[in-house]
Amino acid sequence: MIERKAVALVSGGLDSMLAVRVVQDQGIQVEGLNFFTGFCVEGHTHAIRKNTKPKRNNALWVAERLGVKLHFVDVVEDYRDVVLNPKYGYGANLNPCLDCKIFMVRRAYEWMRGHGFDFIVTGEVVGQRPKSQRKDTLPIVQDDSGAGDLLLRPLCAKRLPPTRPEREGWVERERLFDFSGRSRKPQMALAKAYGLDDYAQPAGGCCFLTDSQYAAKLTDLWNSRGDRVYDLDDIVLLKVGRHIRPRPGFKVIIAREEGEGRFLTGFRKRFVSIKTLSHGGPEALIDGVVTESDIELAARLVARYGQGRDCESVRVEVRDLTGSTRELDVRPFTPQEIPGEWIL
Repeated sequence: MIERKAVALVSGGLDSMLAVRVVQDQGIQVEGLNFFTGFCVEGHTHAIRKNTKPKRNNALWVAERLGVKLHFVDVVEDYRDVVLNPKYGYGANLNPCLDCKIFMVRRAYEWMRGHGFDFIVTGEVVGQRPKSQRKDTLPIVQDDSGAGDLLLRPLCAKRLPPTRPEREGWVERERLFDFSGRSRKPQMALAKAYGLDDYAQPAGGCCFLTDSQYAAKLTDLWNSRGDRVYDLDDIVLLKVGRHIRPRPGFKVIIAREEGEGRFLTGFRKRFVSIKTLSHGGPEALIDGVVTESDIELAARLVARYGQGRDCESVRVEVRDLTGSTRELDVRPFTPQEIPGEWIL
């Protein structure tokens, strides 16, 4: 008998972990794909910020727990067109969820064919997501990706037409599931039955494009530049710090805690940077072409978020792109002096 092989989309969440486990239970060899788009939540912020929990990559943790070989694929450049020109539009924010799923399944299908695998596994559940996992949109993913009936969704397979792996007996349909809806209780019960615990929080967001504040920052970036462009540094920096824009073309990014401050220092060769000297305070970057008055304004903002916020004067260091530094004494802004529309 031929040993069948499946490639699974492994995000690190509960659903994809269970989908892999269900298929493994039927003797299928499974390997995983994890696509890096640049907008992943755990890709940077979980490693940057202080956290009481041990830092880990959930996709790697799932792969290790299930004994699955995991392949990481960088799709930052190719994914740009999905973000900028989604055929099926955006969700509540800038999340192109349906186009995103089509893109990832298409890439998985290409990988499957190139590596001699038989079918694709995903953790989708009918009705779980309002845009990409409705019963009327699930077939669109199959059709537009090219995967067709080689796409198996083990957690809700019984609510969908039989796929080729089911029809040809590669997997037993009766051993698959009929989950539907937004509740994660059935998945949590199945995880318990399998002895799987400590998994990523069910229903936790995994993409910053679904976050309203992040979407507002990205929109602001495009509006400020007059063009819908971005690079990897841009989308990473939007995840970090307070973003304050006093005027178009001039923004200040201020670290909110020590880990973010250390991260921002890595961008000193790309941005003018400011840090407090006389008092404890945050690291900050200035984005844009600025005047001397802009630099003083930025310094007052940085002083406002440091330990000298209530002092008459705070000394700061301004570092230019060549590494040259100079010092300024500034009066911290009061909260009332910072217009709400500046804060993104």
